[in-house]
Amino acid sequence: MATFPPYPTYPGGPTGGPADGALRHAHWWQRKWVRYGALITLLALSGLVILALVRQQTGTEGFLVGLGLAVLPVPLLVAAFRWLDRVEPGPWRNLLFAFAWGACAAALIAIVANSFATRWIATATADPSNADTLGATVIAPIVEESAKAAAVLLVFLFRRRDFTGIVDGVVIAGVTATGFAFTENILYLGTAFGTDQLNGDRGLASVTAATFFVRVVMSPFAHPLFTVLTGIGFGIAALSAERQHVRRVLLPLTGLLLAMGMHSMWNGSSNFGEYGFYAVYGAFMVPAFGLLTFLVIWTRQRELKTVRTELPAYAAAGWLTPPEPYVLGSMRARRLAREYAAHHFGRAAARSVAQYEAYATSLAFLRHRGRSGRANADFVVRERELLHELWRRREIARPSLAYAAHTSAPAVPVPPQLPPPWPGYGYAPVPGQANPAGAPSYPAGAPSYPAGATTPYPAPATPYPAYNPYQS
Repeated sequence: MATFPPYPTYPGGPTGGPADGALRHAHWWQRKWVRYGALITLLALSGLVILALVRQQTGTEGFLVGLGLAVLPVPLLVAAFRWLDRVEPGPWRNLLFAFAWGACAAALIAIVANSFATRWIATATADPSNADTLGATVIAPIVEESAKAAAVLLVFLFRRRDFTGIVDGVVIAGVTATGFAFTENILYLGTAFGTDQLNGDRGLASVTAATFFVRVVMSPFAHPLFTVLTGIGFGIAALSAERQHVRRVLLPLTGLLLAMGMHSMWNGSSNFGEYGFYAVYGAFMVPAFGLLTFLVIWTRQRELKTVRTELPAYAAAGWLTPPEPYVLGSMRARRLAREYAAHHFGRAAARSVAQYEAYATSLAFLRHRGRSGRANADFVVRERELLHELWRRREIARPSLAYAAHTSAPAVPVPPQLPPPWPGYGYAPVPGQANPAGAPSYPAGAPSYPAGATTPYPAPATPYPAYNPYQS
């Protein structure tokens, strides 16, 4: 774990030297393009196989009908998870991977494993009806939740910088489950359509209409709700310190077991009597959905509060303007800044402002982990990277953020020579002092890194707006 002195010290040499040398001599299977190529090939092959299996079971016409109906809830669910992730939005490639894994790899694993297990139980017990019940209530929850959890585990291990807390776990798990439910709905709706074709049923009395109502209208959130429990376990593990190995293993496993249990109860609800499904839905699923939704939104508000709490240290050191921590801690003000940039400077400027907001949020979370003793070994290097990205975009972002500041709240004067709230946090410029040996050079005008400063530096005495810290 990294140390956390008042003013972080520099590594002994340039930050990229040893790592670059190691990568230069990496084996061919460790190259990034090889790993990406293998992953894309795996997902593509899984998609082709699952497409063939579903089409074989539903027929071409049933497949097309199932596809058209199953795609309806997907944009709404993905948009909901993306909205939760707006404070520190993760890259789209992570969401694309999660959805593709759920729709292709996890669905293929589930179909093959569930079919094999059900046939084996039916053969061993000579009781097909009991095999179907065990397959739905025991085998399917274990297989499906494990297959979906694999996507969350992969992002947690290989995209660690993008996986920093509970919201990230919820988003990755939810999008993975959305992809899985999409493929599963194609199968169920396509099979129902084939049954209606054989029986001649049409309209609201058809099996297709009933399946659509139950799976798409009443419970589009079912699979995401199960897998989100696994995501919460991984999210809490991401908040743990590196030395807490047992906690980082047990928490994801606990979330996975809870997901399996909830999934099993949902699948077994039809065995609880004539109204068992509605009883489980009303007494268990809906309250659980409401509770988890409240938890995630509360966590999102905590993230905004962290931004407002941590960034003033960098404003006092000169990296940010005084109003920026409060603008970046308000979703309304952030939206106003992006809209102003798009209207006056174009879409490219709006993207730069959005990137500035994302990097500043990552910086606040990084600082918060450091103050809590949970920083990784690359804390200093990562902090420099984020500060450098902010400095590169400051000329474009600051006018838009200043507009959002003046629009969001009236201006009030700030007492001059106000010391930073946490002495020693962030970096402050020292007149006439050069950067330490081995430190990277920054654009002209960027605040320098003092080698051993011990006294706090006053914040710039400039007026800035008053903000409601709970306005989001």
